[in-house]
Amino acid sequence: MPAHVHLCLVLHNHQPIGNFDGVFEQAYQDSYLPFLDVFEPYDQLQISLHTSGPLMMWIAERHPEYLDRLRLLVESGRIEIVGGPQYEPIMTMLPSRDRVGQIETYGQWLERNLGVRPRGMWTPERVWESGLTSDVADAGISYTVLDDYHFRAAGVPEDELTGYFITEDQGRLLRIFPGSEHLRYTIPFQPVAATIDHCRSIAEKHPGAVLTFGDDGEKFGTWPDTKQHVYDDGWLKSLFDALTENASWLHCVTLGDAINRTAPAGKVYLPDCSYREMTEWSLPTEAQIKLDDLTHELESEPYWDDLKTFLRGGYWRNFKTKYEETNEMYARMMHVSRRLADAESAGVDPGQLAVIRDHLYRGQCNCPYWHGAFGGIYLPHLRNAVYQHLITADNLLSGLTGELSEAVQATADDYDFDGLQEVRLSNEKLCAWVAPGRGGRIYELDVRDISHNLLATLQRRPESYHQKVLSGPSAAGESVASIHDRVVFKQADLDKRLQYDRYARKSLMDHFYDNDATLETVSRGEAMERGDFVELPFEAKLRRGSDRVQVQMRREGNAWGIPIVLTKAVTMVAGSQSLEITYLLENLPTDRELHFGIEMNFAGLPSGADDRYFTDQNDQRLGQLGEKLDLHDAKQLSLSDRWLGIDVVLSLDRPSGIWAFPIETVSQSEAGFELVHQSVCVHPHWLVRGDAEGRWHVTIELAANCEQNAETINEQQVIQL
Repeated sequence: MPAHVHLCLVLHNHQPIGNFDGVFEQAYQDSYLPFLDVFEPYDQLQISLHTSGPLMMWIAERHPEYLDRLRLLVESGRIEIVGGPQYEPIMTMLPSRDRVGQIETYGQWLERNLGVRPRGMWTPERVWESGLTSDVADAGISYTVLDDYHFRAAGVPEDELTGYFITEDQGRLLRIFPGSEHLRYTIPFQPVAATIDHCRSIAEKHPGAVLTFGDDGEKFGTWPDTKQHVYDDGWLKSLFDALTENASWLHCVTLGDAINRTAPAGKVYLPDCSYREMTEWSLPTEAQIKLDDLTHELESEPYWDDLKTFLRGGYWRNFKTKYEETNEMYARMMHVSRRLADAESAGVDPGQLAVIRDHLYRGQCNCPYWHGAFGGIYLPHLRNAVYQHLITADNLLSGLTGELSEAVQATADDYDFDGLQEVRLSNEKLCAWVAPGRGGRIYELDVRDISHNLLATLQRRPESYHQKVLSGPSAAGESVASIHDRVVFKQADLDKRLQYDRYARKSLMDHFYDNDATLETVSRGEAMERGDFVELPFEAKLRRGSDRVQVQMRREGNAWGIPIVLTKAVTMVAGSQSLEITYLLENLPTDRELHFGIEMNFAGLPSGADDRYFTDQNDQRLGQLGEKLDLHDAKQLSLSDRWLGIDVVLSLDRPSGIWAFPIETVSQSEAGFELVHQSVCVHPHWLVRGDAEGRWHVTIELAANCEQNAETINEQQVIQL
């Protein structure tokens, strides 16, 4: 018998919570359906298939015939269904209860709908920490797939990565397959012969070895240029032909069959890790650039193959420091998870908690919590979807626990895990999260009726790939390439649109500018900051009344070296859809004017659509939300979104100049580099002069008026489990 090898082809098909229906449909037509069409006739071949919960449930609703075909292939042993956490969260960011719960919940769904309870699971983004082992095993999983990069980081020689390994935590065992990075880059980007030749070389060196390919199913048709290459040009059919022709020595098997046929290659304890590219993306931008430069400098050295094993990037958790917005979503998710656990411990009816738990699990979908070769956190619709489910879960919990029956609440805690106390003001309409220690900003503002966070904003930051943007797009006519290597501009002149923010794009950000600052200099970030109020801490007091609560914040700072005391208060009244915001400046000079502005940002209100627009105090339209405004002596500005059914109204008790301008990022996506609208900045500003006592004040009402009531919205948000 000739030397043989086992090949496990593991496909991971996924679309995130909040992605557009058209994207689901296009990916189905371009990848998932044609792959099955090509695969079905090759009855000697077996594969392992993971389809994430959001995608699988969409398919069950829109294309049940696909599930019928899948069920037959499962029953015939052609396809092994691989499970995992239901809504594709990064497992390391979840408490244990949610890790186990997500895996068990999806396993139950698959058993009900496909008649099989999976023994193996897909680890989302292959983000791994050793402590996951016991939770995964407790959820009924016996094996998973990571990357060979994990094993090399543990010091396992590359020529020993020819099987699966056993790992252990707290006495629980798990089998782990090392997915081949080499195969990830040959399939489907190189000729089929490259894959066959690689398998043959392994068979000759290590007879009976197990090789594992585990990667995105979207690279078979959805990734740029791959539909033509994989299907129209016949690459996938050629692969299956070659696997069939070489079946005497190249055994295409499932993960489960590989375990049944072969013994483990050994035991290993893996470090905190992910696939190589993810560890690079999680680094701070400057460190990422240094690592890339160092790698290119050393890869021509003769000792590079030995050295690269020990050259590592960062850890997924550091996305929570790289992007403050990731930490905000994470902290909000943890707040809901804790509240749900408390309700369960208090004996609340499990049936009432099931829908809430499903919203929580949906809000844990990983895609908007990080960024790499894909849009990730840069995609507003994904951030909005996460917040929608988390806010809905919070609303439903508040209804069960009686919080919504209380007129208004004010609490303080370290809600975002930064070592400082934040303040939460809430009534039945709004929930405002205020950070006195970070410039007294409002960093989250939830509109309960529509489960929308008006401050799901994004700060513009340097990214390592911006160097590629400055270098320009790839030459036309290049052959199909990995998504990591392409340089394509989805809009022209993106290199001219790169811009970075010195501060987070939140609300109640207090600025002092030169008197000649303009809309253009402020919107381009060229106006000098002359005060120290934007990010430095304020002292805070909570005040509670029978029908209202208030957080009052005070800072003794300076502008242009002039000692100034700034006091601001945010007041919430029971049953109100608005916040009252008052400012008092003290110690102002009486003989000169200072340029003072209050920056506010509003997210989830897209640009470029006629049903998203500005209006003035006379209800006159001023243009779409992507336009720039430079208003004078204004006392009101409204931002309307008819699709969301909301009018955000800013009313001032003294005439103001108001600047308004879009915040747009240049970010990376599967299809190339693109300009993305993130939020609208609304910036009232004044030339202020102290009165006889050196004081100046203004009162602002910030209203979020919704067309629909909470009962209507909550009826729409009930989820079929």
